[in-house]
Amino acid sequence: MEQPMLLMKNISKSFNGIKVLDSVHFSVNKGEVHALMGGNGAGKSTLMKILTGVYTLDQGEIYIEGEKVSIQSPDDARKNKISMIFQEFSLIPTLTVAQNIFLTRESKTSFGLLDDKECVKKTEQLLKELEVDLDPNEVVGNLGVGYWQMTEIAKALSHEAKILIMDEPTASLTKKETEVLFSFINKLKAKGYSIIYISHRMDEIFEICDRITILRDGKHVATEDCKEIDLATVIQHIVGSEVDKAFEWKERSYSMNATPVLEVKRLSSGTKVKDVSFKIFPGEILGVAGLMGSGRSEMVRSIFGIDPQDSGEILVNGKKRSIKSADDAIKAGIALIPEDRRIQGLVLEHSVKENLILPILSKLKKGWFIDEKKANEIALSFVKKLNIKTDDIFKTANLLSGGNQQKIVLAKWLANDPTVLILDEPTIGVDIVAKTEIIDVIRHLADSGKAILVISSELSELLAVSDRVIVMHEGTIVKELNRKEIHSEEELQHAIQGY
Repeated sequence: MEQPMLLMKNISKSFNGIKVLDSVHFSVNKGEVHALMGGNGAGKSTLMKILTGVYTLDQGEIYIEGEKVSIQSPDDARKNKISMIFQEFSLIPTLTVAQNIFLTRESKTSFGLLDDKECVKKTEQLLKELEVDLDPNEVVGNLGVGYWQMTEIAKALSHEAKILIMDEPTASLTKKETEVLFSFINKLKAKGYSIIYISHRMDEIFEICDRITILRDGKHVATEDCKEIDLATVIQHIVGSEVDKAFEWKERSYSMNATPVLEVKRLSSGTKVKDVSFKIFPGEILGVAGLMGSGRSEMVRSIFGIDPQDSGEILVNGKKRSIKSADDAIKAGIALIPEDRRIQGLVLEHSVKENLILPILSKLKKGWFIDEKKANEIALSFVKKLNIKTDDIFKTANLLSGGNQQKIVLAKWLANDPTVLILDEPTIGVDIVAKTEIIDVIRHLADSGKAILVISSELSELLAVSDRVIVMHEGTIVKELNRKEIHSEEELQHAIQGY
């Protein structure tokens, strides 16, 4: 049997006496794309941080091409030809492709000056070897997101890396850009590079990966060939049991004769939102479908007062509201969970508690100060209610997993008890366990009488949670469907693509 490029044996790691990795085995072959999967707290991030030298292991051994190595720092990882490409891009938009790839490692002239020509020459050679059609002199800010990802990969490979770790590489890519990336990954495979692929998108795993390893609660659960395992088994391994009925649509009862909780009349905003009208009734979940650029996010940004409204009316519980800012929207009882939680939804350097109480600071004032006891009680109650996995409420938000970060964003708005809750891609980049938990929260909120609007590009999720679905195209609502009328994802996809 061929010797693996990477072998991690009996890897264990504890923090404050709590074991987060327990004798984990993981291996990657040369020229293989190997998926690493698991729910929140499964141990994926800790295992990769050990491999990249961010953490040191307590127990276990690491072998590269059969040779035992010691990885005590990120520099050790680089020396062992290991590189990680993170979900958040590290590129500088105002610099060229070549300047980004060799940033801090620039060639110098005999006079000690930066030798841009040599950097361009090295970049041309690298891109040619990788078969990437990209101009080294192009400013990165002028490129599409797909080429940012290619530049990140080229940057990693310029360190002569042979083992690449890709963390949610398609999170910001369109379908077309994803196809280009997958073609590129296949070329890397053919050249003998080993790729560890971390993604919550199950369809991608089966499309691009050769094998899959699943961790749960810090332990190795399974390693299987992707061709020999099905989706249901993968999900079962991740959650530890058969997934409940979270992704099955449940017909819900609500009255369309009641006064709408939210009514939007002939709303227009800039060039992206044109004459949009719809209603959401008490206890109803309205799904919004559409291709990228259809105006879905721009519509809710306008409703929430982030983007200016050129015309139209917004009514909450039958009362017309003037919404010219996010503050106006909050006062009207509207909350928006934005698409990009890390940039728009959280202050990552602040604690779980600080993020949770941000929208309700005015309600927590005790004279000139914040009532810390009350703030702690509220934060603790929502951590428990939404099952946010954190050591304590004072832990910095950027140390939590994507699913738990998303729950914080959701919790902070629920603490304000909104009448209307708008969720833009609420489960993007979160694992299957967190997805089911978030879907369950949405259903319970609707059951309490709130009006819920959900935007999602994941059609299975949209069909699982929606009572009605509106389809947008070029800033306009082109179709409205009762969930009973939609019998499959293919039917909804056809409705989306039909314009």
